[in-house]
Amino acid sequence: MTELLPLFAILVVTGLFAGVLAGLLGVGGGIIIVPVLNEAFRIAGVAPTLAMHLAVGTSLATIIATSARSLSAHLKYENVDKELLRKWAPGMTLGVLLGAALAGFVDGQVLQTVFGVVCILAAVNMAFGRESWRLAESPPVGWLGRGIAFTTGGVSSVMGIGGGTIGVPVLTLYGHQPKRAVATAAGFGLIISVPGTLGFIIAGWAAEGLPMGSLGYVNLLGVLAIIPMTVLTAPLGAWLANRLPRRALSAAFAFFLGLVAVRMLGLF
Repeated sequence: MTELLPLFAILVVTGLFAGVLAGLLGVGGGIIIVPVLNEAFRIAGVAPTLAMHLAVGTSLATIIATSARSLSAHLKYENVDKELLRKWAPGMTLGVLLGAALAGFVDGQVLQTVFGVVCILAAVNMAFGRESWRLAESPPVGWLGRGIAFTTGGVSSVMGIGGGTIGVPVLTLYGHQPKRAVATAAGFGLIISVPGTLGFIIAGWAAEGLPMGSLGYVNLLGVLAIIPMTVLTAPLGAWLANRLPRRALSAAFAFFLGLVAVRMLGLF
């Protein structure tokens, strides 16, 4: 039991930061949780072929609570686009289920590569993107809207993230103000994390070599360590999102994403 204490401590601290970021940037916390869990599971002796799958599945499970708490906090500020969530939910859910199914058949290195590439794109957008950039004045409906929702759900489930990393820049490009985009992305996280978690449990149910306390590719130790911290600090992030300058926050987070991408792509 004492051997698990350092790992548990790392997971608790991860949860604290992930919760703040969930409310602050609408990223669901997974963008931090996944790379940390990947490293933590490897240190704990999990095979590299399984570590990334466990990191993704466990991250999605923690995002259920994080997103629910963050969404609840943002609803108080009345910034959530409820109508868009209703319209995009079916396509996003379908994308999540397909992404989780595919993730169960691919090597962990493939998941790391996808994660690294998306991190680079997100970092570039955060560092150089401008709020004035617009593709339209409102999010699309019809097949284009369904396609965006499907892609957001599929990529997010493969990465183990809540949808904000993709959803926030998409929504701002389609006319949403940053605060409204962040708030609505918290709803994306809930839509993505519930079916995504179930998908990774099923995908890893028969996998061999999983650590103690795992349900498929979801590790309960990680869930129990991270969820209380994210639930505790997500409202703080939502509060800060309405008060702090976005450009400084975006630049700092872009730098962090760049480091994560380099690590995930095996460049150091």
